Amino acid sequence: MIGRIPVLDVRPLVDCGRRPAKAVAGETFQVSATVFREGHDAVAADVVLCDPSGRPGPWTPMRELAPGTDRWGCDVTPTAEGHWTYTVEAWSDPVTTWRGHARIKVPAGIDVALVLAEGAELYERAAAGVPKREGREAVLAAVDALRDAGRPEAERLAAALTPEVDEVLGRYPLRELVTASRPMPLLVERRRALYGSWYELFPRSEGAHPEPAVPAKPARTPRSAEAAGGGSGPAAEAGLAAPAPRMVSGTFRTAAERLPAVAAMGFDVVYLPPIHPIGTTHRKGPNNSLSPTAGDPGVPWAIGSAEGGHDAVHPDLGTLEDFDHFVRTARTLRMEIALDFALQCSPDHPWVTEHPEWFHHRPDGSIAYAENPPKKYQDIYPIAFDKDMAGIVAESVRVLRFWMDRGVRIFRVDNPHTKPVVFWEKVIADVNRTDPDVIFLAEAFTRPAMMRTLAAVGFQQSYTYFTWRNTKQELTEYALELAGESASYMRPNFFVNTPDILPGYLQDGGRPAFEARAVLAATLSPSWGVYAGFELCENTPVHPGSEEYQDSEKYQLRPRDWDAAEREGRSLAPLITSLNRIRRRHPALQQLRDVHFHHVDNGALIAYSKRSGADVVLVVVNLDPHHTQEATVSLDMPRLGLDRHESVPVRDELTGATYHWGRTFYVRLEPGVTPAHVAVLRPSPPTGGSPTP
Repeated sequence: MIGRIPVLDVRPLVDCGRRPAKAVAGETFQVSATVFREGHDAVAADVVLCDPSGRPGPWTPMRELAPGTDRWGCDVTPTAEGHWTYTVEAWSDPVTTWRGHARIKVPAGIDVALVLAEGAELYERAAAGVPKREGREAVLAAVDALRDAGRPEAERLAAALTPEVDEVLGRYPLRELVTASRPMPLLVERRRALYGSWYELFPRSEGAHPEPAVPAKPARTPRSAEAAGGGSGPAAEAGLAAPAPRMVSGTFRTAAERLPAVAAMGFDVVYLPPIHPIGTTHRKGPNNSLSPTAGDPGVPWAIGSAEGGHDAVHPDLGTLEDFDHFVRTARTLRMEIALDFALQCSPDHPWVTEHPEWFHHRPDGSIAYAENPPKKYQDIYPIAFDKDMAGIVAESVRVLRFWMDRGVRIFRVDNPHTKPVVFWEKVIADVNRTDPDVIFLAEAFTRPAMMRTLAAVGFQQSYTYFTWRNTKQELTEYALELAGESASYMRPNFFVNTPDILPGYLQDGGRPAFEARAVLAATLSPSWGVYAGFELCENTPVHPGSEEYQDSEKYQLRPRDWDAAEREGRSLAPLITSLNRIRRRHPALQQLRDVHFHHVDNGALIAYSKRSGADVVLVVVNLDPHHTQEATVSLDMPRLGLDRHESVPVRDELTGATYHWGRTFYVRLEPGVTPAHVAVLRPSPPTGGSPTP
């Protein structure tokens, strides 16, 4: 039923209010509603936040967002984690109604005495609601002036319209016919759910090395070969090359040695693919081959063997104590560990025999392996949920809590879109009920409806389509979509690459493409990530047209010589370090909901700004990795908090250079030299006109 003052279409709204909107502590977002009433009397509205204890906070006045639209809004900021509510209150505003009439009637001499008497009565009622020390005397002085027949009528009215009286009644308005919306749920989570820089690495590759060769007994060389000056031994006789040495896996201990360098680049989260035992049945070899050798380590996502399942570590990586050491090392460096939770099994997983009902058996008794045509995963069995969902939920929660007890508070969930949504809703709710700080990232590159629903039912972060958005139009539309209404429940994480995804843009554009994508991801999204090797510009596909890496780390150990790359100047680590440093300095880059794109007269360049209070960051990026591009940028000055004709100094945080930019300015960006400007506005103190931020 509509209330006395209609309050309609309250937003943010998730699943018709059945699920909470989301924010993080200290995050500012807009609450809006449609508010109106019959006739011409004035209405007003406010938002009331109630904290997790149910205590209402100070109400926040709303304003009409565009005159004549009846759409009202204001910004609110929850200050602590937990389950909040927000309510829109609307009311008839008799003081504002009277003021509108009085400003017309008194100068025109229409019913002046009656109008002033009505005003005095309203102000007297309003003063009763103002605390004595909060300006009540100012309102009562206006009452006396309105009733003072010995003063000129215009002066009596003016005494009721002073800025001092306006300020008091703005804080303590006279409200009639108050109508409240139903309380809307709001889940406020920890800041890492919104903001962070992620680095993905395979522990088994860090510190991997060739197995030392075992000296062999020298073989007798036939006299004929000696006489001919040929080599010696059976391999030489057969014309065969010596076999490549077997690679020895890195461990948690050797991987921990890489963590200081990751921390030095400014990353907050280290994400590990599955660390569990890997099956041997149908094990994959290099480049996804079906004929592995004895030394091939297999795919980490083919989880489970006789050595254990999801609650065990691969023996080549070390022990659980070694894992604990890795977690402690990361924590000492002020980084968190994110662990992959891949709910699938190799044919050798203990669940296959212990819980056969968890798998789909074909008529011949075999279990169907996973497929995503044209991709085939012969080494993986998918879970079938519907025969024992309660059992699978309980076991999943047990596994998650096992790793939570060892210091893991973030889980990157593999392919959640191939499992029932209701399953994730149950699992995440169970975990977050007791541990609300645990964060789940949905690795779901799939249809928008599924991605959004996974976010709505509990996932704190989501992978996105950013990897495939390359043009100015694509980036603009997608960034605005993510910063719009979906920001109230779906938080993006812009990974520039993954072990599965080597985008064509990186394959074709070389180092300048890597630089551009790093700048875009780090400045467009509050959370971004890189997969190890990005900083070395690894961009060779397994074959043309494929997004798979040649010699993919999914199938083999891939040690990298990080030190040599640094010495030779081949590493992007300096750029990545600068971007993460800039992100930490500027709150504008740590928020999602305020991004604005500015006009550029060249389609190869993109310009956008992000703003948080007085902090404004303006970014211009060259999207063409092959050519130098020039353009004129036209700024939407009011969106930056600037007067239309101001000219302000800006500092490029990437280079330290200072420029003076106004409403329009010229830029020239050269690939490999200056890929982008990441500029901070430093306006001079205002000397008049519009205030600067």
